[in-house]
Amino acid sequence: MIPPVQVSPLIKFTRYSALLVGMIYGKKRYDYLKPIAEEERRIEAEEKKKREELERIAKELAEGGLLGRIACPHYGIVHPEAT
Repeated sequence: MIPPVQVSPLIKFTRYSALLVGMIYGKKRYDYLKPIAEEERRIEAEEKKKREELERIAKELAEGGLLGRIACPHYGIVHPEAT
């Protein structure tokens, strides 16, 4: 087996410096992006609530839950208690 090669101190220093710089950059970038992502998640949660409410209303309309309570003479739909 070949014995390990002695690595230059300059190469070692450069490698560890690049590693440290990358870690610092990653931390700064994470701290920059974190509030942006939190805001996007908050907005998405609000939109999801609105979307679910609209889907619930559409489902009730499709089942006739709300439609049975509305009088609409144009379509021949009359309130059940009105007759």
